[in-house]
Amino acid sequence: MATQVKGSPPSGFDRAVRGIALIGGILLIALSVTVVVSVTLRSDLVGAAGVPGDFEVVQIATAIAAFCFLPWCQLRRGNIFVDTFTLKLPARWQRRIDALWDIVYALVMALVAWRLAVGARAAFATGENSMVLQVPSYLPIALCSGLAALVAAVAIVTALRLLRTPA
Repeated sequence: MATQVKGSPPSGFDRAVRGIALIGGILLIALSVTVVVSVTLRSDLVGAAGVPGDFEVVQIATAIAAFCFLPWCQLRRGNIFVDTFTLKLPARWQRRIDALWDIVYALVMALVAWRLAVGARAAFATGENSMVLQVPSYLPIALCSGLAALVAAVAIVTALRLLRTPA
């Protein structure tokens, strides 16, 4: 079930969320190139050392990319749902139930955002860095916290759109 009225142009909010998802995609492409280069350098053909800190780049970029995709997935109603009995209900009730679960999802993602923010603050306070590249650990954690907060905001938006959809 789409949350945008058919035929209406996407809002600025929708475009921003889509842009963040595209950034996640670009990040994954860059990550893939990094892995290919690193593996190629380590091959018997080249015999050099791989890209320094490639495993750190994979860890950081994968987490950030995943959080970049979550808001777009929610906005497009792409999350998995179970409809054991709701399909037999009137569309209005289906939208209300879906909106309720969007609110629950928003609360859970707000909790995730809060705990990630606490973790980022702790990493900042201790001066924790990654082993090879010495990337401050709080940076990707804080970024994921902000993206989790965006997921919560998107879930609120989708809930409101469902509730405002005319019968």
